[in-house]
Amino acid sequence: MEYRECCGEKLSALGFGTMRLPLLPGGDSSKIDARQVDMMVDYAIENGVNYFDTAFPYHGGMSEKVIAASLKRYPRDSYFLATKYPGHQISESYDPEKIFETQLKKCDADYFDFYLLHNVYENSIGVYTSPKWGIIDYFKEQKKAGRIRHLGFSSHGGTELLRTFLDMYGDIIEFCQLQLNYLDWTLQDAETKYRIVTDKGIPIFVMEPLRGGRLAALDEKSETVLKTLRPDTSIAAWAFLWLLKLPNVRMILSGMSELAQMIDNVNTFTREKPLSDREKAEVDKIASGMHAGIPCTSCRYCCDGCPKKLDIPMLISICNEIRFAPVMNTAMRLDALDSDKLPSACLQCGKCAKVCPQGIDIPSLMRELDAAVAKIPKWADICRQREEEAKRNSF
Repeated sequence: MEYRECCGEKLSALGFGTMRLPLLPGGDSSKIDARQVDMMVDYAIENGVNYFDTAFPYHGGMSEKVIAASLKRYPRDSYFLATKYPGHQISESYDPEKIFETQLKKCDADYFDFYLLHNVYENSIGVYTSPKWGIIDYFKEQKKAGRIRHLGFSSHGGTELLRTFLDMYGDIIEFCQLQLNYLDWTLQDAETKYRIVTDKGIPIFVMEPLRGGRLAALDEKSETVLKTLRPDTSIAAWAFLWLLKLPNVRMILSGMSELAQMIDNVNTFTREKPLSDREKAEVDKIASGMHAGIPCTSCRYCCDGCPKKLDIPMLISICNEIRFAPVMNTAMRLDALDSDKLPSACLQCGKCAKVCPQGIDIPSLMRELDAAVAKIPKWADICRQREEEAKRNSF
């Protein structure tokens, strides 16, 4: 197993993310197959994995319980347990003490090795920084008390959000968890996010290295290219190996849901050779082909005459993402906008299209984006559902 130093700890480069654990028959996300989880944890620990990541809302509040119970079979100092505070969830009030005490009870733990502010993004930064809730101050105190060993945050926010938050709290943040993969490096401008965090001297943990599994199965042409270069290397392994070339990536989480995935990932992090420059270039070429969608260059000519002052390049980038994969994390970016800045606010006047050097039919794209987002579950509805599930499964 490859290891990397971070926060004074020796972390396995592969971490076990527990958002997609195996389920019992029936499809209820809160009914986790604990026997399979034990098998996966056993294989992970036997092969050197020592980082286990969960969160308050995962699996309707049951992920923390199940993974902690499985890890209890091993000495407490032989692994690192990480969980998160759900300040990103839409709620009428926030009580960090109540949630934290509940988490300790659910995990039958005296402390957490790593603790994260869950998804600091444009709509949640106000919650996390509000004196009314005192969230960050509370967790600073828990760290002083030894109940949190390392304090960090995760984020699906944009570049300016990262800059703002790190300017405010970069002195107390020990690590940052970001969505990084070879596709989002350009599609979501993850390269800039990586640079922002790295320039602050903060180590990076990776989430969504396979884009929710999308990068584990490519089109036939792309898979042929990779298999020609490395016949015995899985397609998923290429995504991990690409990330391992980034110096400030200290740990990569994989949300594994079966033992076969654990075995393949462990093999990647123990036996595979690093990517050569030529191999990395082939992966980058595949990524370019995967999001060769709307050819916006962000020249912003379209913004100058827009009567609604819409950030059209940003909306087009979201449209490109949704065309590739309509996921909730993408729609979440729109949740942070005022209603008069959403694609639905477009007046369809066509002024933008007339000045677009690329000849993009922008009004049509705004209609397409508005219709696509309407099909994705609302973040507020998801939050309410998760909160209800977590309450049912809490002590």
